[in-house]
Amino acid sequence: MKILTAPRMERCIGCHSCSLACARLVHKNLSWDTAGIRISSSGGLSTGFEARTCLACQPAPCASACPTGAYSQRKGGGVVVKKSLCIRCGECARACPVDAIYLDPASEPYVCIHCGRCVAFCPHDCLELREVGAESGAAGEVREGAS
Repeated sequence: MKILTAPRMERCIGCHSCSLACARLVHKNLSWDTAGIRISSSGGLSTGFEARTCLACQPAPCASACPTGAYSQRKGGGVVVKKSLCIRCGECARACPVDAIYLDPASEPYVCIHCGRCVAFCPHDCLELREVGAESGAAGEVREGAS
């Protein structure tokens, strides 16, 4: 199972290329708000940037909190989202420990699905799609590289 990590965020310049690639290629939109990965300042331009993405928790608190079953645990960590089941109640976002779920009030939830399509668009090689064992705790593996 592969998990998206951000082991080299000190290189990030905040260009949002990864977010725009995710929004366009995965979600068929053109706004970094509609991406599974979002980049934000760590507290100012001089302090750098952080990637806001799913940590591939196992078990996933967002899946446990979802009343309709729209979110289900993905083997190896993270979630699979059935957007047609989502009632936009926001329980998933409230349960996420790192605020990695964006709920668009007009349409659908956006969360990283660990597809890795954003990795190639990062000009400074900040992101990585890492192989993790299904038996190991994926969240611990990801936390080491995430900011």
